Amino acid sequence: MQAKSPKESLIVNTDQVMINDLNNYNTLFGGVLMKKLDNNATLSARRHARVKECVTASTDSIDFLHPIQQSDSVCVESFVSYTGNRSMEIFCKVIAEDMITGERRMAATAFLTFVALDEDKRPVQVPDITPESQEEKFLYESGKERAKTRRVRRQHSKELTEIIGLEKPWEEEGAYDAENVSQS
Repeated sequence: MQAKSPKESLIVNTDQVMINDLNNYNTLFGGVLMKKLDNNATLSARRHARVKECVTASTDSIDFLHPIQQSDSVCVESFVSYTGNRSMEIFCKVIAEDMITGERRMAATAFLTFVALDEDKRPVQVPDITPESQEEKFLYESGKERAKTRRVRRQHSKELTEIIGLEKPWEEEGAYDAENVSQS
């Protein structure tokens, strides 16, 4: 399988900020931005792997660096920054541009991990990447450490699911005795 340039998986999507996308601070809801990131990253993963389906394995981090206002446009750029055997790390950057002044600022960065699936919904091998730009090389060289961190975090999550309960809080023994319930 031939390695690909990260540019081959580049997806760029620019939107305006609509009033129903705003929170009570009149800035873009984090959840709205997260959806945009996941949509963009999915397309980058599919473009890289050239498969019908890619699934989000994890959202490693989303760093909100600068609020996005209604007068801004939101540009999400994503591309494959690192690959494992069957997984792809997608780097996303969010650039907010004030449509009145033209000022551009880095509003957020994110790393998401995707797995490519075959027609039977089984993971398939993905092409490696050959970074070219300074940005791509930096992300690729630091990718192995992020992959290691993801494995440790995933193992911790598996251990956690073994000890946390699925019971409904109100059905736990003694959880809502009369003395534990506060009156409103």
